[in-house]
Amino acid sequence: MTIHTKIDGQRRDIALEITTKILTELERGVMPWRKPWDGARTGLALPRRATGENYRGVNIIMLWSAAVAKGYVSPYWITLRQANQLGAHVRKGERAELVVYYGQAKKTRDNGAGDKVEDSFRFLRCFTAFNADQIEGLPERFFPGPVETDVLPIAAHEAWFAKLDIKRILTQDIACYIPSKDVIGMPSLAAFDSADHYAATLNHEAVHATGAAHRVGRDMSKRFSAHALAAEELVAEIGASILGAHLGLPPDHLSDHASYVGHWLKKCRARDFVSNHQHQII
Repeated sequence: MTIHTKIDGQRRDIALEITTKILTELERGVMPWRKPWDGARTGLALPRRATGENYRGVNIIMLWSAAVAKGYVSPYWITLRQANQLGAHVRKGERAELVVYYGQAKKTRDNGAGDKVEDSFRFLRCFTAFNADQIEGLPERFFPGPVETDVLPIAAHEAWFAKLDIKRILTQDIACYIPSKDVIGMPSLAAFDSADHYAATLNHEAVHATGAAHRVGRDMSKRFSAHALAAEELVAEIGASILGAHLGLPPDHLSDHASYVGHWLKKCRARDFVSNHQHQII
């Protein structure tokens, strides 16, 4: 299946564009979901809409990547229409970034027997947005200055984790998620170099736990066959990075998982991988 849409009058395969961009960065040795979002600089870890609402999903990765590559400081990403409504204007020659939106809707149809049937379907919409640094005449609120931010205290992180329906057991020297028991195994806090590394590792395993059948029901073996382990580790790596940004953790806490990403990338280089699996990334 190919997801096509028209942007600026051009028919484009959005899933392929996004997948290709991520793979290109991985080929260069860059993990686009581990960009130094630098909360100490702006106080805002995640890309934001004009309304202040955080972007979600793959948009976080794509906009983080664009911000670092082009040196944007503002966390705000604004459409051309929004900029015009604010009395501002995009500087000549600036290029926008792609933003995607997945939604779900319902449609009523006749089943042929005279009955009305309601079908649910998912849809993809796309638009483009500019960083506030590309726009002149915006209010000052779109350019937050440096603020003091602290790493989330471990007690607060433990309180956050306690709200999840995921059990945890103490292990000796390995952090892992055990699907058969639906538990996370974690060494004690003292076994880690720092509290934020402990929290980041717990986040990584918590993302694995979301794949359980009674949660998301994520079975990567059906999509990636022999590459399922590497693909699942990629999900956990990306998920933990985004979760860490939400919780205020520093961006350099997942280096020990880089080998999984390298293995995944090796599989991605295989013939026809992009065309066969392009939709799994987004």
